[in-house]
Formats: sequence, structure tokens, C-alpha cells
Amino acid sequence: MSTATRPLPLAGVLRLGRPSDIWFKPALSVVAAVAPPNLVLLALGRLDLAMYTMAGSLCALYGHNRPYPARARTLAGVILGMVAGLAVALSTAALTTNAVVLVTVGALLAAVQKALCDAARVGPPGNVVLTFISSASLFAPQTPGQVPGHVALALATGAWAWLVGMAPGLLRPHGPERRATAHALDATAAYADTRGTADGHAKARAAAAAAVQAAWQSLLATGARTDRTRRALEHLVVRAEVALAAPADADPAPLRGWARALRGTGRVPRVAGADDELLGLDAELAAPHRPLWRRLGPLAPLAARTALGCALAGYASLALGVGRPYWALVTAASLYQANVTLTWSRGVQRVVGNVLGVLVFAAVVPLAHLHPAVLVLCCLAFNFGAEALISRNYWLGSVCVTPMALLVTEFARAQDAGQLITERVVDTLVGALVGFGTAVVVTNRRAGDRLEHALTAVERAREQAARLLAEPQPAPRALETARRTLSAALAELRATADAASGEWWQRALPQERVVLAEQSGHRTLAATVRRQGPHTWDSARTTEDVRP
Repeated sequence: MSTATRPLPLAGVLRLGRPSDIWFKPALSVVAAVAPPNLVLLALGRLDLAMYTMAGSLCALYGHNRPYPARARTLAGVILGMVAGLAVALSTAALTTNAVVLVTVGALLAAVQKALCDAARVGPPGNVVLTFISSASLFAPQTPGQVPGHVALALATGAWAWLVGMAPGLLRPHGPERRATAHALDATAAYADTRGTADGHAKARAAAAAAVQAAWQSLLATGARTDRTRRALEHLVVRAEVALAAPADADPAPLRGWARALRGTGRVPRVAGADDELLGLDAELAAPHRPLWRRLGPLAPLAARTALGCALAGYASLALGVGRPYWALVTAASLYQANVTLTWSRGVQRVVGNVLGVLVFAAVVPLAHLHPAVLVLCCLAFNFGAEALISRNYWLGSVCVTPMALLVTEFARAQDAGQLITERVVDTLVGALVGFGTAVVVTNRRAGDRLEHALTAVERAREQAARLLAEPQPAPRALETARRTLSAALAELRATADAASGEWWQRALPQERVVLAEQSGHRTLAATVRRQGPHTWDSARTTEDVRP
């Protein structure tokens, strides 16, 4: 079969986007999680232990887009994963000082962390923070007797990070679900503006389908527990689904009005509708979840890229005589995205951000050397800045991440700034070049297979919905379940096609078949909506409001 390479983008790689709606949540959370332990260590004169407390504190970066019941599980999993990686790294450091062995262990840990974070879909910052901590810990002088105490510090601060991450739920327990539903309503309103035919309608449809699917995942992540607020949000997502399926019949104004109401702190609008609109949710809740080991299989090529790329980057750094090869290893680990094209973009962003970041460090380090308290405050400021900026573009956040990581090395003792800057720039370039080269060499042939499976799933779901539509009086529950199945399959197909289109050295993709499958699938979706009966769009008439 023929293979194809695709041009690597340059235009737009460094373009700034809009900040995340919730950029301030991880930014404030990481400061709240990092500051108390660091200030305690400062008072005790033991800032040399800050690396271990930060291992737990940085877990506060995770899970901010998840409903609180799901966030509790995600944060607990991240903390346990962080502590486990730290324990392995410290134990290895205590047993050997052989740099080749340390780099090899770091690369294997990075691959495991990448695969598990992607399979569990923990969200940003993904595996990078875990890999940074475990890789740096491998090169921290250690004795076997010190390991339990250092791991205990990480576990204690991880517990504090868990409390920080869960605390907002006391004031706004449905905040994440409200935001996800508002995003779905806004995205489908934008698609309704196109009437399904105007310029840009395909892109708007894909964005709306992804947003609706994300809203359902957010609502379903809370499990079988149902209350009036969640039920009202479910009805609103149904309205977004209807607009997605039949944009020409939808009025975008009410959708945007509901979205504005959800983003505030007021009541949740409850639209006119019956609970029979939610048929099929029980089936989704009762469906067995795909086990973790099944989700790990398709990630094998990414894990192989990560292991090999991180190892080679570390070895290359050692060969150049750089004293901190883990910086090259972490740079390589940070590159790997869903495909080669995205990996290239991340590599460019990483290099630009790190080079600018070392310039910021050079400007700040004289101030940080004035007093340990100033050093701690500078690190906190860069922690906040990184999370405030990284959602606009990865390189912009890296401008703050880089000086923060360099200042952390100063906690144990003051070091030569010129040497730190030189080593960081060299390791960044080595890690980016070797990491991307490995991504090109280690092919992902499974991307095409996954696209074939996604196409098959859409075709089967469409056929099932079409069979029900052909019946004189299809069962409402069966028709609704078929519609939801088809909608989810279409969203998965678009995501899989986007990922596969950026992969190199694979057989030609069935682009025409994808387009036809999407067109026929969305036509069938529209037919199921019309068959289920009229949906009121004068939805400014809400029957009731419920408290958030």
C-alpha cells in the first residue's frame, strides 16, 4: 500500500489563542498547594526538601474540568501515580549512580506515565509533570534510608493538593458540568448560525459534536447519582443535540442565552420538556466501561516513541557532557502528541518557550539570590504565570515554566547561572531534535486501523438507526439509544480522522469514505430528531429554575 508524508506546519504554530475559561483555577490552585509546604520548609531552613514536597503539591494542577465526584478519583490516581514514580526514581538513585542506568529507568518511567495518562484521559498537564519529577529525582543524591521520608513528604503534600482541588466544590458543586454544558450550547449555536450549509459549517459541526460529547461525558462521569440540577443540565444538552442534528431548524439565540445563564452563579434554567427526552441515558450508564488495559493497546506506538526518544535524548546529553541529562529526557517526553504533525508543533513551541524562558531566568536570578524567601516567591509567581498563560499557547507558558524549573535547582544551593542557562539550552535542543526524530522513525501504523474501526462503528450505528426509522412505530427508548450511539460514533470518527491525518508513513487514508460516512450519519441523526417529535425552540420560556 502507498504511504504518505504530510507537510509540517510553521504558520500558526506560535499564534496565541484565547485563554481558557478556567485558567485561573489551576493557577490559583497550584499556588495554594505549593506555598504552605515551601513556606514551612523556608522557616525550618530545609528548602533542600522542596523537590519532594512539590511532587505532591503539583498534583493540584489536574482535574479542573472534571465534575467533583470524578475529580476526586482522578486526583487520587494522579497522586498515587506521582508518588509511585517518585518512589521508583528515588530507590533507583539510592542503588546506583550509573548515569546510563538512570536515564534508561527515566525513559521507561516516562513511557509508562505517558501511556497511563493518555489511557485514563487525565487531561492537562498530562504526563509531563510526573515525568519531570521522576526524572529529576533520579539524579538527586539519595541513600536507601532517606527514601521513605522523602516519599512520605510527597504523599502528605499530595493529600493537601487533593483538598485544594476539591475545595471549590463546597461553593459550586456543579460548576464543571455547568461549564461543559454552556460550551456545548455555545458551540451548537455557532453551528446553527451556519444552517448546516454556510462556509465553515463542517468545522463548526465537528467542534459542536465534540463539545456535546464532552458535555455528556461530564454529566455521566458523576455516575448514576441524579439530582434536579443535573437533570436540568441534561435537558439543556438534549437541546444542544437537537441543534447539532438539525441546524436549519434551530434558533441559536436561546442556546446562547442558556449558556450565559450557566456561566454565572444564578439558577440553572430548566427548559420545557419531558423526561422521555433522556431515554437512553440509563443504557449508557449501565454499559460496561472499556477496561484500562484495552485502552492501553492503541497507545503502544506512542509509548514506544516516548521510551526510545527519551532514552536517546538522555544518552545524547550524556555524550555531550551535560550535567543534567534529565532535562533532555523531559523535553523529549513533552513533545509526544497524538501524531507526528502535532509533535512537530509542540517541539517548535517547546524550543521557543525554553529559549525565552532562560532569558527570563537570567534577568530574575540576581533578585532570587538576595534571600531564600525571594526565591520561594519567585517560584510561586512563575507557577501562577505558567498556568495563566499556557492555555493561550504552550510556548508562552514555557516562558514561565523554564525559569521556575531552573530556580527549583537553587533550593538546595546557589549555582552558577551561566552554566545552568547553557545546559538548559543544549538539553532543550538535544531533546527536541532527538525526540522528534524518534517520532518520525517509530511509525504508528495503528492510526489507520483505528480509523477503519471508527468508520465501521459509524456505519453500523447509522444502519441501526435507519432500521428503526423504517419501522411504523419504533420504540422511543430504542430510537433514542440509537441516536446517542450514532452521535458518539460520529464524534469519535472525527477525532480519530484528525489524529490519523497528521501521522506519517502510513497507507493512504480513506478520506472520501470518511466524508460520506459523516454526511450520511448526520442526515440520519436529523431524521431521528424529526421522528422523535417537535422540540420547542421558544425556550426562553423556561418552566422552572433550579439552584446551582
